[in-house]
Amino acid sequence: MAASSNSSLSGSSVSSDPEDYQPPIWKSYLYQLQQEAPRPKRITCPHEMESRPKYYGREFHGMISREYADELLVGAEGAYLIRESQRQPGTHTLALRFGHQTLNYRLFYDGKHFVGEKRFESVHDLVTDALITLYIETKAAEYIAKMTTNPIYEHLGYTSLLKGTMVHRLSRGRTEPRRVTFQRDERISSPLVQRTALKDTPEKQCFYEKIHNFKVHTFRGPHWCEYCANFMWGLIAQGVHCSDCGLNVHKQCSKLVPSDCQPDLRRIKKVYSCDLTTLVKAHNTTRPMVVDMCIREIELRGMNSEGLYRVSGFSEHVEEVRLAFDRDGDKADISASAYADINIIAGALKLYLRDLPIPVITFDLYSTFIQSAKLPNAESRLEAIHESLLQLPPAHYETLRYLMAHLKRVTQLAKDNLMSSENLGIVYGPTLMQPPEQNALITLNDMRQQKLVVQLMIEHEDVLF
Repeated sequence: MAASSNSSLSGSSVSSDPEDYQPPIWKSYLYQLQQEAPRPKRITCPHEMESRPKYYGREFHGMISREYADELLVGAEGAYLIRESQRQPGTHTLALRFGHQTLNYRLFYDGKHFVGEKRFESVHDLVTDALITLYIETKAAEYIAKMTTNPIYEHLGYTSLLKGTMVHRLSRGRTEPRRVTFQRDERISSPLVQRTALKDTPEKQCFYEKIHNFKVHTFRGPHWCEYCANFMWGLIAQGVHCSDCGLNVHKQCSKLVPSDCQPDLRRIKKVYSCDLTTLVKAHNTTRPMVVDMCIREIELRGMNSEGLYRVSGFSEHVEEVRLAFDRDGDKADISASAYADINIIAGALKLYLRDLPIPVITFDLYSTFIQSAKLPNAESRLEAIHESLLQLPPAHYETLRYLMAHLKRVTQLAKDNLMSSENLGIVYGPTLMQPPEQNALITLNDMRQQKLVVQLMIEHEDVLF
């Protein structure tokens, strides 16, 4: 990405039509400052130091005082040396000349050199980065404080080119969650709410929000922030990079970027163990294709299978299905010709749900569902579960809704498959719900409530979702 000599956006041409899109002008002021920053000047020790650590060079001067280090560095902007501390023998200090004064930093080594968060292969690189940062933050402190106030994010190709496809992106595929009032009924086993009292709201287009998956990143060559258009200064770890969509921004700008990550399929390496919202957004589907395809196959040829979901398929075959989804996505072959035993497909579905990094019933809401199941009154219990369901992220809600509707159809054939809602609750409780702390005792104590939550969601699927 080339720099422009113009440091403002006044000359940029932005069109709402992707075909006419012109990129904004990148602000080069901070880039120019980086070019002006002082260069490192190593001050070498005139004689060999026997006590010199093997990971330092001739810039190590042994145990000298701050005052003597200052004398050696005076008058040379960017000059540096390493000394052993007189106050704390065995520890090392980087003495660096900047702004007509000597700055002293405690220096560490653990395979790489560091004084703060950033880690460097060499002391020279550390000093280069430090001088760039000190110079820019000294010269442009006010500019940096204000650089996020006039973002160009909405005008970037990343967002402009998505506008045309936004309406084709993910819809929840359902109406907004229905708030239901549960009324006392003399027969608990009967529906607690008359179906006629439930009125669906009109179909509404909704999008799944997804936060960006930002990670500290080292950019090779000049890079500009795709939020504020300013240069990303420094030698390493200049900013953060979204590993799902590829957005590159300053660390401070990342806090202001909207939760509108649109994952790029080329960056999604696998299907299993991938965050649920990330997967559905990457594939532009309402639910994970694993859930849809497995349930479709099970309902096609396995609903009467005795012990469905309780009987395990061969683990090596279940693993084959997982690899097929990771490799081929929605082109994976899970038909009867590939896997005659329907328990393999059922096992693959359970494995997918069990391996989610954030369970279908999220860690944040786990205790809410558990406490709901502990309520003594049946109506209050369902009301609490219903309210908890409304708090789920859309992709999690929709996946759970679809799964519960399927499991209810399974129970309607319990005469053949011997799978009641209670049996399915035992199977799916720990699959859909996991405590935030991986504590065996907590899991054991909560098993009854986990089973009950799933059992109630199956039995009252028509009014809870």
